[in-house]
Formats: sequence, structure tokens, C-alpha cells
Amino acid sequence: MTTTKPAHLVLVIDDELAIRRVVRNAFQDSARVIEAGTGAAGIDRAAAERPDLIILDLGLADTSGLEVCREIRAWSSVPILVLSARHADAEKVQLLDAGADDYLTKPFSTSELQARARALLRRAATTTGQGEARIVIGDLVLDLTARALTRAGELLHLTPIEWDLLRVLMTHAGRTLTHQLLFREVWADKQFGDAQQYLRVYVAHLRRKIEADSLRPRYIHTEPGVGYRFATAAEFPRPPA
Repeated sequence: MTTTKPAHLVLVIDDELAIRRVVRNAFQDSARVIEAGTGAAGIDRAAAERPDLIILDLGLADTSGLEVCREIRAWSSVPILVLSARHADAEKVQLLDAGADDYLTKPFSTSELQARARALLRRAATTTGQGEARIVIGDLVLDLTARALTRAGELLHLTPIEWDLLRVLMTHAGRTLTHQLLFREVWADKQFGDAQQYLRVYVAHLRRKIEADSLRPRYIHTEPGVGYRFATAAEFPRPPA
């Protein structure tokens, strides 16, 4: 009898045994899970075993999750999913700006953990938007060469700022982007009194153009207190032929 080797290797860095057990059980049928109870051990295991995904606790006993993220990001582009306490919005933002790809707030459901992990692994495998001329998500097609956006075949007019904002969001589909990162990518060195409110206005403009119902967005998701996440293509399954 032959056994199928798991497709992915997941490293969970968390000093709580219960959380490590939850993660291990969540991926028991889809990935091999390795564990580290400290930040230092996590960095060592990440360097030695090169996992496909790292699940990193924000609050570690020996060091901060931020330092672990910075250390790993200095030499690896592996997707990093942060686990954080409900009250730690400021630290979550710091981690995302330091290179983490997404976050989950404790307590979390197993199904959401699995979904977030699948999205990050898909994005890492396909490197969506990296060197591709067209990005297709749902009924949206973003043509980077022609600087054109169509929805269900209809050409939509975007202002230069709206185009830049949508380009950043769609080329990082599935990744939570902080307000600071988005503002830096779109507006560069420009200074505004309330950058977050300025960004919110342009997101609202985009939603009115690309969403069927801007009050119930399916493409641009708000991550409260942190930023925005664009849906992945997998969130819009195509009907059978």
C-alpha cells in the first residue's frame, strides 16, 4: 500500500500548545505540519526546512512576532499568516507592513484558517500579477499592458488614481494590504491630513464601479482597523461548461 505525500509543508510558530494542535489538526489531510514553540526555534526551522507556509503567532514568549517576521522576510518570500489577539490592531498593521501576507484574529474557526491558508498557497504558486499582462478575477479583467479594466466584457473608465489603487489590490489578490502600504504604493511621497479617510473615499469610488452592490462588496473586502483585501479568483467559481 502506498501513501500520498502531503503537497505542502506548513510551519506553525506559536508558544501555545493548544493553538499548535488546532493548526496541526486543520491540515492533517492536506499538509505536513512542523512546529516551533519559540521565535528563535521558528526562524531556525524556517531556514532549515523551507516551508511553503508559515503560521506565526504575534505574541511569543522569547521575542516579538514582528522581529520573527522581519528576520524571515529578509531572506525568504514564504507566505506568512499572522495569528493575533483581538486587541492588537496596531501590531497587526506593523506585521503586515513588515512583510506578513495576512492575519487571523483569535479565536478563529478552522474553516477560515484553511481558507486563508489555501489562498496564500495558491497565490505563492501562481505569483498572480507578477509578470502577467492580464489578471482575471470573477468577471473583472485587468489588462496591465493596455491599462484597461473590463467587467463582463464592458470597458470601465477609471481615473489614474483609481487605476493605480486597483492595480495594487488586484496584483496582490488574497493578501491583506494595510492602509499605509496602499497609500505609499499609490500616492508615494504625497502628504495628506487624513490619509486613511482619503484612501476610504477612493475605495468607495472603485466599489461603485466594479461591484454589483457597493454596499455588499465581493471584490474589495475591508479588514477593520488594518486595510483592504482583494478577492482571489477562487472565490468566484466558474459554472460548469
